[in-house]
Amino acid sequence: MARPLRLEFAGALYHVTSRRNERKPIYLEKSDFETFQGLLGEVCKCYHWIIHSFCLMINHYHLLVETPDANLSKGIR
Repeated sequence: MARPLRLEFAGALYHVTSRRNERKPIYLEKSDFETFQGLLGEVCKCYHWIIHSFCLMINHYHLLVETPDANLSKGIR
């Protein structure tokens, strides 16, 4: 059975999180953190996201994302 569609609407706030399988590290070097932040910045510019807070841990991350244009799925891709 397919997962239900994500509810998206303009001005919504989302807690976005992701963790690697087996709790293995996803960031191996300091430059990996910087690369992730750079890509996240580009997504924010492209999709007009607002990041209210974020936490990058060695094996997962948390983002508090506001989507003025109801486009979370597009940016997550």
